[in-house]
Amino acid sequence: MSGNRIVGIVIAVAGIALLVVGLNSSQAPVDQVSETLTGRFTHGTMVYLIAGIVAIVGGALLALSGRRA
Repeated sequence: MSGNRIVGIVIAVAGIALLVVGLNSSQAPVDQVSETLTGRFTHGTMVYLIAGIVAIVGGALLALSGRRA
């Protein structure tokens, strides 16, 4: 396995972890009240969700791109 592929997989796994943390925090009582009153999740939850999605996509692209052996 090439170095880029390993780094891409690590980034994608970290993105999955961030996404899970964001989804769990979106179910927290404070976040539920915030969403009910404002229609939006808290800033911290949105950071976790967006960073997780970006890391998954970026890691997958990095792992799948490059030279094929």
